[in-house]
Amino acid sequence: MSANAERDRIVRQRCFVGQALSAALVAGAMIAFLGLVGGLRLNLTPSAALGLWRIAPLELPVTIGQSVFVCLPNGPAMQVARERGYLRAGLCSGGHAPLIKRVVAISGQRVVISDHLWVDGVRIQALHLLNHDAKGRPLLHDTGGIVPAGMVYLFSPYPGSWDSRYFGPVPASGILGLAQEIWTYAP
Repeated sequence: MSANAERDRIVRQRCFVGQALSAALVAGAMIAFLGLVGGLRLNLTPSAALGLWRIAPLELPVTIGQSVFVCLPNGPAMQVARERGYLRAGLCSGGHAPLIKRVVAISGQRVVISDHLWVDGVRIQALHLLNHDAKGRPLLHDTGGIVPAGMVYLFSPYPGSWDSRYFGPVPASGILGLAQEIWTYAP
């Protein structure tokens, strides 16, 4: 192969790499823009269906059974979660990403924690509480009681989910909006 042909081949390869990187940069910028403006979020955790979700506006107070995006308040439970790596980094005030959880109790409802989660005498699915996380570290459980005014109790059916069974009720003001599936896959 001549020197000119070799140089042309290298130039073509570099142009292709440059074009591919430019396209990836533009695609990444578009996804970030749509995420900020359109409320789109990518869920890669097993606590909810994997894929693309949208934070839909919450026009009325949240009700039982609704799935929501929520930022958890800073506190001892959040410190443990950060130290143990339970949460991804994100834009919530504590530096973590919002969680997708289902509301199972609202202000005034009685939550009982035994070997299951009960709300006003109704067992919430047949999941047992875990005493240890996946690495064998002990998990604290919420003690239950009446959900205080302005608070909600959150749950995920995924067995390893870190939810209100472990960190207790959270302020309803931390709810960013409804969690609406756009393009998801539930394995």
